[in-house]
Amino acid sequence: MKNSSKNNFSEKKSNPNKKNSNSNFFSKNNNSSKKNNRTFSNSHKNKVSSKLSESDKSNFSSFKRTKLTFKPNFEISSKGTDIYQEFSNKKNFDDWIWGKHSVYEALTKGRAINRIWCTSEILSSEKFYILLKQIKSNGVLIEEVSWNRLSQLTCGASHQGVVLQLACSKTISLNNLIDFSKKNCSNPIILALDGITDPHNVGAIIRSAEAFDCKGIIIPQRRSAGLTGTVAKVAAGALEHLPVSRVVNLNRSLEELKKNGFITIGLSGDGQMSISNFNEKSPMVVIVGSEDKGISLLTQKKCDFLLKIPLKGKTSSLNASVAAAISLFQLTSK
Repeated sequence: MKNSSKNNFSEKKSNPNKKNSNSNFFSKNNNSSKKNNRTFSNSHKNKVSSKLSESDKSNFSSFKRTKLTFKPNFEISSKGTDIYQEFSNKKNFDDWIWGKHSVYEALTKGRAINRIWCTSEILSSEKFYILLKQIKSNGVLIEEVSWNRLSQLTCGASHQGVVLQLACSKTISLNNLIDFSKKNCSNPIILALDGITDPHNVGAIIRSAEAFDCKGIIIPQRRSAGLTGTVAKVAAGALEHLPVSRVVNLNRSLEELKKNGFITIGLSGDGQMSISNFNEKSPMVVIVGSEDKGISLLTQKKCDFLLKIPLKGKTSSLNASVAAAISLFQLTSK
């Protein structure tokens, strides 16, 4: 077929006036160029298309089958779903409770609670309002969120508008912590955390505080990690022997501690005095800030002393848990 096509084409070039002799050939040839096909009528095109060879038809049908079976987008989306499902399964919900009845029972039974998420309907309902108000005054963080946000937190579970995260240990009020610290010690040390959100740091600080006979920990309600399972695990059992008070406002708590005879000491790289030169003997509160931001400016104004740990190397700062351990060692060894 190809050879004959070439011969006829060359014949057409050499004899341009012989149109009748070539017309039969062009009407039967399927492989003519687009320029020649433009001169044909629609009826002639239909006639040509009806004379496709069997091999062309089979190739065309196989091409159609290939298109139908090609589904790369569906395969990718299914893999993404599997990855999301795998992530959801790995999330630990052992210390989480959701649903109206389950959460209500946990609240009335006095369970140790770290945090509560709820919708505005739950927050303003008669059944929950008084309980939530009392729990919030004890330092539990209660956050009003949307229904969709709760669905994200629980990975699509039937939460009924309220979700609760249990704490690994109960907290006590600030007044009870003050009384407990002064019970068997003339110069107790209490550690206060300002803006430490990493649970690993909080757990390590609790472990060091208990090891150096610190009498308690103060954790603010916001901008701080709660007493989660990670904190308890890193603390390695120290949380069972160290009372923790979770306060609504850290600065108001420092003022209350001052009224009860405590001096406030802030750890800061900008401190004017080295902690090794500090020799005060008094009940004290040691405030540890986050590694990146340190103690907030408002909290620094509440401090009686700003102490620094002298560093001899090129490193400009220490991890919060390391700084707390060094400071407690210095303050308790004198």
